[in-house]
Amino acid sequence: MKYRLIAFDLDGTILHNDKSVTDRSLRVLYAAHEAGSLIVPATGRIYKGVPAALRLQPFARYFITINGALVYDAEEDAALYRAEIPNELALRLYEHMDALDVIYDCYKDNWGYVSRSMYERAGDYITDQGILELFYRSRTPVSDLKDYLRADGGSIQKAQMHFRDMRAKRKELELLPSLFPETAVSSSVPSNIEINIRSANKGDALLALCTQLGVSPEETIAFGDGTNDLSMIRAAGLGVAMGNADFAVKAAADAVCDDNEHDGLAKFLEKMLE
Repeated sequence: MKYRLIAFDLDGTILHNDKSVTDRSLRVLYAAHEAGSLIVPATGRIYKGVPAALRLQPFARYFITINGALVYDAEEDAALYRAEIPNELALRLYEHMDALDVIYDCYKDNWGYVSRSMYERAGDYITDQGILELFYRSRTPVSDLKDYLRADGGSIQKAQMHFRDMRAKRKELELLPSLFPETAVSSSVPSNIEINIRSANKGDALLALCTQLGVSPEETIAFGDGTNDLSMIRAAGLGVAMGNADFAVKAAADAVCDDNEHDGLAKFLEKMLE
């Protein structure tokens, strides 16, 4: 196998729209592993949010999580790379969000937290049932998120908000980088905007993992569909956009495969393994 490391996004990439992963995809990942490639899920989710069908596979050891805020070695239970949002900046972000028609949450210490009032209204903002179920499974409601963060005083790994109005979402995607230039702003599902510290992105995380493992970036292949995958697509030796990918991702990619609903990643790797 030419590529020693295969990194791939989850939602909209290896997962079907119902959040399942097919036997075909698992088989080809195992075959690539047997051929000598490291298999690295790269997601905006926390580690425990990775579906067990992938997370518990024998080939799954290294994980790029929370858009690159944490690179995790599951075998050693060790963080290989961290990049987090300071408490003061997180509070300013949420004060800005208070003026918007959104719900918001955070990932902190590898778990999700959200104000109870927003937890109870999540179904009004997240229409994708798979994403909504993940939201409920991976968030703990607190009385008020800002008060919780003020009392804690620590950093967060990612801030996220969900919109009902897609025009308002597009406006914020354009506005946030100028308001908060120290952040990286992206989107992975139709309703959301995700905010990390600038050094927390999948591309930097991939390069940090390569350094740890002694793998050249030219020996990596990366698959993705959302704008949170752009940096990884650009950093990899071969960047592959899904057929359903955002236009910007396709423009940055070296190749385009079939969409996630038709196992585009598996088809592409099958041809390479042949």
